[in-house]
Amino acid sequence: MSELVTVRILGMPLDVMQRSAEHSDELLREFALIRGEEGSDHVPARLLALIEELRGRFGSFSEGPRRDMQDAWERGEETIDLSYEVPPAVGAAARQLGALLDEADEFCRAGDLLTLATPPEGVTFRHWYLDEFQRQVGGQPPRPWSAVMNEAGPG
Repeated sequence: MSELVTVRILGMPLDVMQRSAEHSDELLREFALIRGEEGSDHVPARLLALIEELRGRFGSFSEGPRRDMQDAWERGEETIDLSYEVPPAVGAAARQLGALLDEADEFCRAGDLLTLATPPEGVTFRHWYLDEFQRQVGGQPPRPWSAVMNEAGPG
């Protein structure tokens, strides 16, 4: 196994993460229902296949942070700092997942699903979260959620 890289997620807003996770779960459930109806190059099949692959390759690296998030949520905390020890390949995987999720949103906007496209807050969160893996694997320092929100401005 290659050397692991530390990726730090700073100031993750637990409420935004929870809403984003609920939306993603809803989308994935609907995609799973229609998976068999479409060809293997269709968005639902490609996204579900990628998620299964990523869970197999990287799932064990997220067990500790997932427990930390759940504990913080149960304590009523609003934000949490997380550290992931991941192989460098997670950067490319995060980029691929982000592109497919953006494509899935386009699929939702086309009106072919009951699930709505990811709300703007969720898109901003997803891009920040996945970008952190790409950026930090590439040697850049962590960028906290608050910096992203300051860049976005009032709104």
